[in-house]
Amino acid sequence: MKNFIFLIFLFLNTAFFAQNNSALESEKSFDVKVVVESKASGIPIKNADVSVNGKQFQYSDFIGYYKVKAKVNDELVVRHPDFETVYYILKSDEEIKILVKNFPEQKYTYSKTRKSKNATADFYLQYLDSAKFYKKTDIEKSLSFIEKALKSSNGKKRNAATYKTLASIYVHWKQYDLAIYNYKLSNQISENTDTKIKLAQAQFLLKDYKNSKITFQELENKQLRNYEQVIVLEGLGDIALETKNYKEAIKMYQNAFDIAKKNGITSKITDLSSKLGTVFSAKGNTKQANLSFKNSLNFAEKENLNRVLKEEEKVADFLNANKQYDQEIELRKKSLQKTKDKKTDFNKTDDLEADSITSQKINYKIGNAYILKEAYEEAIPFLEKSRKDAEKNKDIVVEKDATRKISEVFANLGEYDKALKNYEKYVSLVDSLYVRKEQEIQQVKRFSKKIAENQNRIASLEKDKELTQSKISLAYIDQKLSEESNKRQRLIIYSLTGGFLLMILVLYFMYRNNKQQKLANNLLALKSMRSQMNPHFIFNALNSVNSFIAVNDERNANRYLSEFSVLMRSVLENSDEDFIPLNKEVELLELYVKLEHNRFKDKFDYQITIDETIDLEKFLIPPMLLQPYIENAIWHGLRYRKEKGNLEISIQKNNVDTLLITIVDDGIGRAKSQALKTKNQLKQKSKGMSTIKNRIMILNNMYKDRISVKVSNIQENGEGTKVALLLKKA
Repeated sequence: MKNFIFLIFLFLNTAFFAQNNSALESEKSFDVKVVVESKASGIPIKNADVSVNGKQFQYSDFIGYYKVKAKVNDELVVRHPDFETVYYILKSDEEIKILVKNFPEQKYTYSKTRKSKNATADFYLQYLDSAKFYKKTDIEKSLSFIEKALKSSNGKKRNAATYKTLASIYVHWKQYDLAIYNYKLSNQISENTDTKIKLAQAQFLLKDYKNSKITFQELENKQLRNYEQVIVLEGLGDIALETKNYKEAIKMYQNAFDIAKKNGITSKITDLSSKLGTVFSAKGNTKQANLSFKNSLNFAEKENLNRVLKEEEKVADFLNANKQYDQEIELRKKSLQKTKDKKTDFNKTDDLEADSITSQKINYKIGNAYILKEAYEEAIPFLEKSRKDAEKNKDIVVEKDATRKISEVFANLGEYDKALKNYEKYVSLVDSLYVRKEQEIQQVKRFSKKIAENQNRIASLEKDKELTQSKISLAYIDQKLSEESNKRQRLIIYSLTGGFLLMILVLYFMYRNNKQQKLANNLLALKSMRSQMNPHFIFNALNSVNSFIAVNDERNANRYLSEFSVLMRSVLENSDEDFIPLNKEVELLELYVKLEHNRFKDKFDYQITIDETIDLEKFLIPPMLLQPYIENAIWHGLRYRKEKGNLEISIQKNNVDTLLITIVDDGIGRAKSQALKTKNQLKQKSKGMSTIKNRIMILNNMYKDRISVKVSNIQENGEGTKVALLLKKA
């Protein structure tokens, strides 16, 4: 049922409204009362997403409405998963009432007088609100509420809103690849401009500038609101700046600035003026950069203290880069005084990072500026204050840097005892920082594991929903078949011929239903096997990472993790497919063998040979089919050799429609490998190999024997193993 929305604007004072149209009043902000309620009952809707130029406003139970801070020509946006989005350009401090027709209010109320035994309260929006509430403090709680919301939600808009919220949680915790996945899923369920903008921004944060640009450019071709136009142009400018296309960056920022200026989007005016200064500075155009930064400071003054401090920080960094140390020192002292005069209130929804303008950092940068102009005596008080504040606020990084600078200053002044004393303290802080970094690495590992587990639960929840829906559909079909059968049985009494035809029809339906059920069972089994392969593969790969960490080989561990993340992304992208092009499987294998070779360089060399006349894209293969055989060759054959062994992977034509894929190693052989296993290992069968055999059996059953595998020994004494796989063209 479609929702209809009525907007009522209550003009409290005509004279005041006329004054607001003046240029002077348009710069001032005012409070707007926004009421959102059901037209039928007058029940207030408290869970709407109410925003102005990207800033969110919450419903207040105390005053009974949304209290919005805005200016003339600002755009009010009201979103909700159960009615169409409302857009409105504000002209004054008029009261706005939004009446929603056909709002499903029964979902939000629960009466004890209901007679239905199945009557339950709908807590979907409460779950979604709770997920947002814990978003920045407790990701596990936040994701648990997302799971509950997915279980309770029904309808495309709700599911889309849930996955969009999940993506925003991942963005906050810098899990950008997962955020992108969920933004895409949300947009597939219900296409939405705001979701696509956030997708492009997440791609930018992942440094996937190519796809981010494509997404932003797709949005350019759509009919956008003023604020959306500014965000899209700003995003394209950010990409151009990162890729050092300064001419394009200036063009995009300037176009966005013009729209923001024309429509009075103050926060964006400040941002864009500042970003233009950054581009001009990067180009070496100091004069234009100075002008843009000066404008950004003026615009920031019209907002709030936090915004001013943020801009002063950027301008001071610019002055430092251009060796204008006196001006830099003067500006940073003003910033320092602002933090003393008034304790800064960092809004949780503000993009400003609080630690970027802490007193210890400002004092440190003032001291550093004095050092650069060789005013060492003047630098010491600021560096000492920086160190003191850093120690108090447990900012060990700034404390370390300030201590090092103090040591250097005393050395330049010839006070070597003080220099040595501070240098020893600096070394101690470096050691402490190293220990903390080690702890942080362990925390990141545990954190990544928790996120992966939660995402897997959410993904499996979605699959369970699909499976449940399939079961409901099958039950419905079975019920219909039963009804048809009963009707035809009654007709048998009147006509033997009709009864005979009915039996044939029922048998036909039963045959078709059994065939469909068998196909569904096979598909379900394949999904289950793929879900077994991925954790098996991940577990073995993480063991490799653990071995690097165990010997404190941080560099190799980091490199291995980086390459492993690329491999995992490829594995996950292909995990839902029965078959993928052979070239994709080859790319995955090349990366996997490279990773294993990095760990066991002294155990084996490898060679991958592919017949150049083969068009690999025309041959399809189940994903992760070859990897377990290669894994066995390395881990159970080559790893136990005393001398360095060889691994050969070859793809050759067998005939026009068939390829021969061979995996040959000169390891110790299957028999000796089995003998080397521990008792505990002997009790367990290789899950990887048994799963591969079952997959091949099911796929051959479904696709008419497209794959055959033969494993044999190379030498008579059992050493060396050869895997020969025949793959037919689809």
